Amino acid sequence: MCAYRVLVVDDSAFMRKIITDLIVRDESFNIVGTAANGREAVEKVKELQPDLVTMDVEMPEMNGLEALPLIMAAHPLPVIMLSGINEQGMKETIMALEAGAFDFIRKPSIAHAQDIEQVSKALLEQMHTAMQAVRSRLERKEANERKAALEQAKKTPMEKPPGQAVTEKRAGSQASADKPPVVPLASPPAASAQPKKDAGKSVPTAAKQETKKQLSGTAATADRTDKPAVQPRKPVQAPHVQKKEDLSMGTGITSGKLKSSDPTAGKSMQGKDKAGLVKPESRKTVTSSASSTPAATTPPVTAPTAPAAPKGLSLKKGVHTSSFRKLVAVGCSTGGPRALKTLLERIPGDFPAPIVIVQHMPPNFTRSLAQRLNTLSPLRVVEAEQGMTLETGTAYIAPGGYQLRIVPGAGGKYTVSLKMEEARNGHRPSVDTMFESLLSLTSLERHLVLLTGMGSDGAKMMKKLYDAGVQSTFAENEETCVVYGMPRSAVELKCVRHLLPMQEIAPKLVQVVK
Repeated sequence: MCAYRVLVVDDSAFMRKIITDLIVRDESFNIVGTAANGREAVEKVKELQPDLVTMDVEMPEMNGLEALPLIMAAHPLPVIMLSGINEQGMKETIMALEAGAFDFIRKPSIAHAQDIEQVSKALLEQMHTAMQAVRSRLERKEANERKAALEQAKKTPMEKPPGQAVTEKRAGSQASADKPPVVPLASPPAASAQPKKDAGKSVPTAAKQETKKQLSGTAATADRTDKPAVQPRKPVQAPHVQKKEDLSMGTGITSGKLKSSDPTAGKSMQGKDKAGLVKPESRKTVTSSASSTPAATTPPVTAPTAPAAPKGLSLKKGVHTSSFRKLVAVGCSTGGPRALKTLLERIPGDFPAPIVIVQHMPPNFTRSLAQRLNTLSPLRVVEAEQGMTLETGTAYIAPGGYQLRIVPGAGGKYTVSLKMEEARNGHRPSVDTMFESLLSLTSLERHLVLLTGMGSDGAKMMKKLYDAGVQSTFAENEETCVVYGMPRSAVELKCVRHLLPMQEIAPKLVQVVK
């Protein structure tokens, strides 16, 4: 197997050396070049055509955030961002993820060998996952093309031997005797969407001319035989029937790709998000089924604690009350920040339920994510704090480094519980832990959502909740997922009620909850 070609981008020569040494430990990858800033990275991508890029966020001349859209426009491929832990670096990392970066890792601390090893493991795992995602997209694209070719072959009439054609004519005349031809087929309603199909309208005239020619010659005697004069018109009617079938089949090809019980799922594929990280050339790779993110290897931080009256929670318009009977719980991982942006931008500020979100991400980055999403969504978006009371019209992001649960509070309210427990499914926070806390909250109408992400976190507990009677379950479909891991696991457990592309989940969720 040929090694994947990697471009390393960092303004520090020493850091370029460290990242290069970490990558070449895995023989699946080969360093084809390095760049010292974003401008140089854009040129190197065009020149070297790598399969994957690792890129520093903060660089002179042109930083990673500025270079990313230029790279994606010229040569779409997975880009893994390397971020510092300062506030500016975290904000730019979140924006890079929204702009199409595959994922990110923290820059390793040069002073600690253990931290370098942890970053190395996380980086290589993400690189393998990225290449597997590219491979899956290419395989799905090829499968769709083969399916379309087969459908087209079925719709294209094949030339038949003369003897066979005669037999079909006789069979056709018998069929026409049993059932007269339907006239409206000449102008099907769907034909207006495909102007080229209108050529069929001239066929009846051609048929009349052909009939006159035959009647003027040997066909004149056919009127005195057992075969009716309408027989020569049968070959003309057949193309009409075929055209009608072609149009009906054409409108059903796309909807057939989306396997969902939701009636709106059929049309959803026509509006799928094409900003995914698709590599034009076919590549091969082997990926690990293990799921792990830097969140599990990040040193613990102090748990956020809710003040008596949390500041900033009432700055946005909307209905914010702690009295509710509905709750939405969302889980996501790789590709999650961009998916959450799409989701929360489409939910109104007066949404009658709180939304609790677990995004696999290290400490401090979740705060930057919440702040960023708060500027984009009609909802209030905050990083969850210990003891915080849930309110409608608000989304709560689980803080990195802690397991989040929803627990009943005084006066019929529900609050956030944060604990520094062991990682679950390789993650802290874990979607399974958050979903599990909902099992006992039977007085609430619970709605579950699994978005893009590697691994299977959340699927097992979604299944338990589904079996316990929670029927409002959503998952992002493969077409729009950056990594179709967590949603796929839930689909395989047969606990997903609505399988939809990312852009259709929010409207359907609003419809179901309201």
